[in-house]
Amino acid sequence: MSKSGVRGSYAVGRERRERIIKSATELFSTTGYARTSMARVAKDVGISTTGLLHYFPTKQHLLLAVAEHRFDVATALMDASTEADGDSLIETLLAITKRFVDEPGLIELFVTLSAEAADPSSAAHELFAARYERTVGELSARFQSCARNGSFRTDIDYDAVARECVAVSDGLQLQWVLSDGRTDLLAGTRAHLERLTQTLRPAHEADPRAETSA
Repeated sequence: MSKSGVRGSYAVGRERRERIIKSATELFSTTGYARTSMARVAKDVGISTTGLLHYFPTKQHLLLAVAEHRFDVATALMDASTEADGDSLIETLLAITKRFVDEPGLIELFVTLSAEAADPSSAAHELFAARYERTVGELSARFQSCARNGSFRTDIDYDAVARECVAVSDGLQLQWVLSDGRTDLLAGTRAHLERLTQTLRPAHEADPRAETSA
């Protein structure tokens, strides 16, 4: 096979894999992971079940790919925000939460896989560990950029702040699942970020009354 033929075959395979993940993401988020069969995913994509198994040998492999896609969505939203000011960063974090709320089925999957990822022998462990470190590192860098331009204080451990933001987000998602969706995920995230912002603002911005009373 020629090099162009190999590249063409690879492109077709990659495009089909992406279609499988997209279909599974939609089905898992609407129908539920347990109620979605591999045969249903294959039918939705327009391939045989055997063809689907060529890309994802088990349903667990497909679930991990969907989980990774969810991480990618959050990363893409963060990357799309080029502004380096504090207000834009907070709005981006809220936009990510809004995206999660719009796909409630994926919140359930995320919580389920998070618990499984705690087991070092689980296939989800390596994925989650690597993605968490990447997420914390990138979010910390965003906070530090805001500090350098004067939006936030410079005497803050922003690695710790980033981990706090991730912990609050994950904790609220767990509460959302346990309360059958009654926990207001977006409102809880907004309240946390508003309180956090007040502690990160430079002193003269955190309390406007400070200047008038000086």
